[in-house]
Amino acid sequence: MTPTERISALLTQRILLLDGAMGTMVQRRQLTEADFRGARFQDHPQDLRGNNDILILTRPDVIRDIHDAYLEAGADIIETSTFSSTTIAQADYGLEAVAYELNVVGARLAREAADRWNARTPDRPRFVAGAIGPTNRTLSISPDVGNPAFRAVTFEQVRRAY
Repeated sequence: MTPTERISALLTQRILLLDGAMGTMVQRRQLTEADFRGARFQDHPQDLRGNNDILILTRPDVIRDIHDAYLEAGADIIETSTFSSTTIAQADYGLEAVAYELNVVGARLAREAADRWNARTPDRPRFVAGAIGPTNRTLSISPDVGNPAFRAVTFEQVRRAY
Protein backbone atom coordinates (compact mmCIF):
# COMPACT_ATOMS: atom_id res chain seq x y z
CA MET A 1 0.00 0.00 0.00
CA THR A 2 1.42 3.42 -0.96
CA PRO A 3 1.61 6.18 1.65
CA THR A 4 -1.22 8.01 -0.15
CA GLU A 5 -3.41 4.91 -0.03
CA ARG A 6 -2.52 4.38 3.61
CA ILE A 7 -3.38 7.97 4.51
CA SER A 8 -6.64 7.72 2.59
CA ALA A 9 -7.56 4.52 4.43
CA LEU A 10 -6.72 6.07 7.80
CA LEU A 11 -8.82 9.14 7.00
CA THR A 12 -11.87 6.90 6.70
CA GLN A 13 -11.25 5.85 10.32
CA ARG A 14 -10.09 9.01 12.09
CA ILE A 15 -8.80 12.56 11.79
CA LEU A 16 -5.07 12.77 11.15
CA LEU A 17 -3.15 15.47 12.98
CA LEU A 18 -0.55 17.66 11.31
CA ASP A 19 2.30 19.05 13.38
CA GLY A 20 2.30 22.70 14.41
CA ALA A 21 4.37 25.76 13.70
CA MET A 22 8.08 25.02 13.45
CA GLY A 23 9.03 28.69 13.81
CA THR A 24 7.24 29.02 17.14
CA MET A 25 9.00 25.95 18.48
CA VAL A 26 12.38 27.26 17.32
CA GLN A 27 11.74 30.64 18.97
CA ARG A 28 10.97 28.93 22.27
CA ARG A 29 14.53 27.59 22.26
CA GLN A 30 15.96 31.15 22.41
CA LEU A 31 18.83 30.25 20.11
CA THR A 32 21.76 32.58 19.57
CA GLU A 33 23.48 33.70 16.39
CA ALA A 34 26.15 31.08 17.16
CA ASP A 35 23.47 28.35 17.15
CA PHE A 36 22.28 29.40 13.72
CA ARG A 37 25.84 29.59 12.36
CA GLY A 38 27.18 26.38 13.86
CA ALA A 39 30.72 25.44 12.91
CA ARG A 40 29.95 25.30 9.21
CA PHE A 41 28.89 28.93 8.82
CA GLN A 42 31.02 30.38 11.61
CA ASP A 43 32.68 32.86 9.24
CA HIS A 44 29.65 33.58 7.04
CA PRO A 45 29.55 37.35 6.31
CA GLN A 46 25.83 37.81 7.09
CA ASP A 47 23.75 37.30 10.20
CA LEU A 48 21.89 33.99 10.15
CA ARG A 49 19.70 34.29 13.24
CA GLY A 50 16.11 33.97 12.15
CA ASN A 51 16.94 31.61 9.28
CA ASN A 52 15.19 28.70 10.96
CA ASP A 53 15.78 26.39 8.02
CA ILE A 54 19.57 26.61 8.40
CA LEU A 55 19.21 24.80 11.74
CA ILE A 56 18.66 21.67 9.65
CA LEU A 57 22.42 21.82 8.96
CA THR A 58 23.78 23.60 12.02
CA ARG A 59 21.57 22.28 14.84
CA PRO A 60 19.86 19.14 13.56
CA ASP A 61 19.36 18.13 17.20
CA VAL A 62 16.94 21.05 17.61
CA ILE A 63 14.95 20.01 14.55
CA ARG A 64 14.90 16.36 15.70
CA ASP A 65 13.68 17.42 19.16
CA ILE A 66 10.87 19.48 17.64
CA HIS A 67 9.80 16.64 15.35
CA ASP A 68 9.81 14.28 18.33
CA ALA A 69 7.81 16.73 20.45
CA TYR A 70 5.08 16.93 17.83
CA LEU A 71 5.05 13.18 17.33
CA GLU A 72 4.89 12.61 21.07
CA ALA A 73 1.99 15.07 21.27
CA GLY A 74 0.10 12.95 18.75
CA ALA A 75 0.95 14.32 15.31
CA ASP A 76 0.39 11.83 12.53
CA ILE A 77 2.13 13.97 9.91
CA ILE A 78 5.24 16.08 10.42
CA GLU A 79 6.58 18.67 8.03
CA THR A 80 10.15 18.88 6.79
CA SER A 81 11.14 22.26 8.31
CA THR A 82 11.99 23.53 4.83
CA PHE A 83 9.45 26.36 4.59
CA SER A 84 12.10 28.85 3.44
CA SER A 85 14.45 26.46 1.68
CA THR A 86 14.29 28.06 -1.75
CA THR A 87 17.13 29.89 -3.45
CA ILE A 88 15.03 33.07 -3.36
CA ALA A 89 14.38 32.98 0.39
CA GLN A 90 17.90 31.84 1.24
CA ALA A 91 19.39 34.69 -0.85
CA ASP A 92 18.46 37.04 2.01
CA TYR A 93 21.14 35.25 4.02
CA GLY A 94 23.59 34.71 1.19
CA LEU A 95 22.90 30.98 1.34
CA GLU A 96 21.09 30.25 -1.91
CA ALA A 97 23.77 27.63 -2.68
CA VAL A 98 22.55 25.41 0.19
CA ALA A 99 18.83 25.44 -0.71
CA TYR A 100 18.91 21.99 -2.30
CA GLU A 101 20.88 20.53 0.62
CA LEU A 102 18.42 22.03 3.11
CA ASN A 103 15.56 20.24 1.38
CA VAL A 104 17.36 16.90 1.22
CA VAL A 105 18.59 16.95 4.81
CA GLY A 106 15.30 18.41 6.11
CA ALA A 107 13.38 15.56 4.49
CA ARG A 108 15.85 13.04 5.88
CA LEU A 109 15.51 14.37 9.45
CA ALA A 110 11.71 14.26 9.31
CA ARG A 111 11.69 10.78 7.74
CA GLU A 112 14.06 9.47 10.43
CA ALA A 113 11.83 10.88 13.18
CA ALA A 114 8.70 9.34 11.65
CA ASP A 115 10.48 6.02 11.21
CA ARG A 116 11.61 6.02 14.88
CA TRP A 117 8.02 6.54 16.00
CA ASN A 118 6.69 3.99 13.52
CA ALA A 119 9.07 1.41 15.01
CA ARG A 120 7.82 2.24 18.53
CA THR A 121 4.15 2.07 17.64
CA PRO A 122 3.69 0.23 14.33
CA ASP A 123 -0.08 0.26 14.78
CA ARG A 124 -0.05 4.06 14.45
CA PRO A 125 1.85 5.09 11.30
CA ARG A 126 3.46 8.53 11.03
CA PHE A 127 3.97 10.38 7.76
CA VAL A 128 6.17 13.18 6.43
CA ALA A 129 4.96 16.11 4.35
CA GLY A 130 7.34 18.32 2.46
CA ALA A 131 6.93 21.93 3.57
CA ILE A 132 7.68 24.80 1.26
CA GLY A 133 6.31 28.24 1.80
CA PRO A 134 5.88 31.29 -0.33
CA THR A 135 8.97 33.25 -1.16
CA ASN A 136 9.61 36.68 0.24
CA ARG A 137 9.27 38.07 -3.31
CA THR A 138 5.98 38.40 -5.12
CA LEU A 139 5.01 38.11 -8.75
CA SER A 140 1.66 39.85 -8.32
CA ILE A 141 2.58 43.25 -6.86
CA SER A 142 5.32 45.70 -7.69
CA PRO A 143 7.61 46.62 -4.78
CA ASP A 144 8.12 49.98 -6.56
CA VAL A 145 5.08 52.26 -6.20
CA GLY A 146 6.48 54.44 -8.97
CA ASN A 147 6.58 51.54 -11.43
CA PRO A 148 3.56 49.24 -11.11
CA ALA A 149 4.86 46.97 -13.88
CA PHE A 150 8.16 46.26 -12.08
CA ARG A 151 8.66 42.87 -10.43
CA ALA A 152 11.59 42.02 -8.15
CA VAL A 153 11.61 38.45 -9.44
CA THR A 154 10.57 36.75 -12.66
CA PHE A 155 8.22 33.82 -13.02
CA GLU A 156 11.13 31.74 -14.32
CA GLN A 157 13.21 32.55 -11.21
CA VAL A 158 10.36 31.47 -8.95
CA ARG A 159 9.78 28.31 -10.99
CA ARG A 160 13.45 27.36 -10.70
CA ALA A 161 13.50 28.14 -6.98
CA TYR A 162 10.72 25.62 -6.38
